[in-house]
Amino acid sequence: MKKVTYYIGFIVLSLSMFACGSDDTNEVLEDTDITDDLVVIDVDASLFLEAGLSESITIVSRTMSDGSTADCYKIVTTGLATDHDMGPWCPSTIDDDDSAGGIWLEGGEVYDVDGAFVKNLATFYNDNTWMMYDVDTRKITKTESLYDCANAAIPDVGDDYENYCVECLPSYLETLTNTYYIPVTPVKASSATAFGSGPMSSGPSVRGIAFNSVVFDAPAPVSNILGAYTLAPFDDAGGHINLAAGYHYHAATGVSTQIAQDDGHTGMIGYALDGYGMYNYDSSVLDDLDASLGHYDETRGYHYHVDYAGTNNFINSLRGIYAN
Repeated sequence: MKKVTYYIGFIVLSLSMFACGSDDTNEVLEDTDITDDLVVIDVDASLFLEAGLSESITIVSRTMSDGSTADCYKIVTTGLATDHDMGPWCPSTIDDDDSAGGIWLEGGEVYDVDGAFVKNLATFYNDNTWMMYDVDTRKITKTESLYDCANAAIPDVGDDYENYCVECLPSYLETLTNTYYIPVTPVKASSATAFGSGPMSSGPSVRGIAFNSVVFDAPAPVSNILGAYTLAPFDDAGGHINLAAGYHYHAATGVSTQIAQDDGHTGMIGYALDGYGMYNYDSSVLDDLDASLGHYDETRGYHYHVDYAGTNNFINSLRGIYAN
């Protein structure tokens, strides 16, 4: 059963002073208005599907982003989705319909990657360098092996893979595991923390974890992908594969496991790295969301609503402290 903690008056203030300090190493967002919450919802580890875990979830003590220590759930993932099919990503010919391919996110829109989409890439991007198929056979040029995946599904793609559709398969991930930590009880930070955008950044890059243990990842590096004249489609669930992260999401499309809400609120799809719940996109609450894309109600406490799928984004920043 989900544990609900009520913090009122001076109890809230004393907890905040104890657990939330300043951290000069983290980039903060000063324009985020953070207020005390009367209702705080603990993470419910039983919501994670066992099939997506490499080992049972345990509780460990971790140093947090504000320098405090806290109990966190240690979640070791397999890097694969178990509650829905992964793929397809790249169609095989320019005659294939949308059932043979995935989706592409561009300009805030979601496009089906069918044969016609690949055929028309030069027109779509107004650049005649795009030519990802053989005119005679009508076959689309795409990655065909683990070797191809290792060399094409990287930020710095070489010329050998120009005009390739990049499709890495689940069979390439036989032994991959990744470990993540989420605080058992989310705690408000003094300021929201921006996500990291590179190796020298201080904030985390992963946004959160879905109930199937697949991560909600940073935005896909679309400029790098397109700059190499490659296409790395997502499947209909918003995910694709690389050899380091495994299968990971760049958009929430309503395919992965979600927890329905009795009051008509959009479904819950996972937890952010700070322990606050992540819920489906809801256009009706946009004006009520803060800069992190979160808001508060007395049923769910503070929680996030993910961005709409075409944005290549989930949430904008972390409102709570997180495990280093």
